[in-house]
Amino acid sequence: MTGRRLIRRLLPALDPAARATALSAGALAACASLLTGCGIIPGVTGGTGDDPVTVMTWAPEGTASTNEPGMPAMAKAYARWVNAHGGLGGRELKVLTCNDHNDTVGAVACARRAVDADVDAVVGSYSQYGRSFLAPISSVGIPYIGGYGVTDDEFTNPLSYPVNGGQPSLLAGLGHQLGRACGPVTLIRPDTVAGDQLPVLLNAGLRSSGHAASADLLAPDDATEYGDQTQRALRGATSEPGKRGCVVTALGDRTDTFMDSFRRAREDYPEVRTATVLGSVDQSGIDAAGGAAGPYEGAYVTGWYPVASDARWKPMREVIKKEAFNDNRIDPGDAGVQTTYVAYTVLKAVVESLGGGEVSARTIRKALDEGLEVRTGGLTPKLSWRFENLIAAVDFPRLMNADVTFQVVRDGRLVAVRRGFINVSKTLEDAD
Repeated sequence: MTGRRLIRRLLPALDPAARATALSAGALAACASLLTGCGIIPGVTGGTGDDPVTVMTWAPEGTASTNEPGMPAMAKAYARWVNAHGGLGGRELKVLTCNDHNDTVGAVACARRAVDADVDAVVGSYSQYGRSFLAPISSVGIPYIGGYGVTDDEFTNPLSYPVNGGQPSLLAGLGHQLGRACGPVTLIRPDTVAGDQLPVLLNAGLRSSGHAASADLLAPDDATEYGDQTQRALRGATSEPGKRGCVVTALGDRTDTFMDSFRRAREDYPEVRTATVLGSVDQSGIDAAGGAAGPYEGAYVTGWYPVASDARWKPMREVIKKEAFNDNRIDPGDAGVQTTYVAYTVLKAVVESLGGGEVSARTIRKALDEGLEVRTGGLTPKLSWRFENLIAAVDFPRLMNADVTFQVVRDGRLVAVRRGFINVSKTLEDAD
């Protein structure tokens, strides 16, 4: 048991003055050593090397808006798998999960639970309320590894270690992809704070291809139908005769609801194509919408990672097959599940790099800040969070992986448009 955890357990028994003194970094170590040396707590020393690595993964579940139940489920499956194979550097991996309910109160509650549990990191999580959850965990030094990237705060907080380029890279990349393929472009996006940044990023990508800016249509992210927005989007996409327009949807898991409205209205506009980003659609959503006969056929899609059928996902699929075969929350084609897997791959590399030494929030941060390089089997470029690896985008100073993949729905399947990744760091820098 580390000195920090020991003192947290002892604090309730101390008077206020002693408690304040004990909270200093020096006092923590001294007090733990003193208690052990005097025989008050036999056998307890700081950094024994056999404590479990305790982390938390959170995401919204069962809400009227975006839900990512596969992320905590994937985290639990990964823990079962890694513990069956010797743990992380010989230590047990203990995963706590939390439902942030897709609101500020829930996000703060999850962060406080993480603080109270004294976790070593928050890993592979999703929340739209970055400012609400990052403040509590950052104040006690807990790193945030591999967030989904849905908020700008994940790319500005110094204790955040993103594994992908988040929504910024996806929208910028989609603009690149559409710039030469579409006539007028109309964006349907959430009427939320997180949604306000999306047109800026999409338009930066469009500009890089010499395209005009998109029309920006706001929509509620918890609606049950989008008939009005669909009609407006289709009219905008056909505003230039002779040019094949595109409708871009970025509504998270409400994209399927929008596409249901779009399917009915599209009969009068057969030339309009659709486009979106992974996270708003995945292969299971395409299948449920009718596959090759559905509204996604021909849609342009931008993602962070290789397509789900790529052989580089085999290790993740082995984890799912072995530890969560019957868990229908875990879709290997879901970008949230994939992000959680990549984030835990980073955690594994960090713990193993410590070589049997102390594993804590402090040592994890130190390893990441000092330039640990993590390879993910080709699912991402080599990851490292040194200053030299960060891109020069003022709004996203912690963004270091600006690679995206271009995909298209062909015969009902998501397939790669081109081999390899496309780097959009220059586009993001210009977007500032």
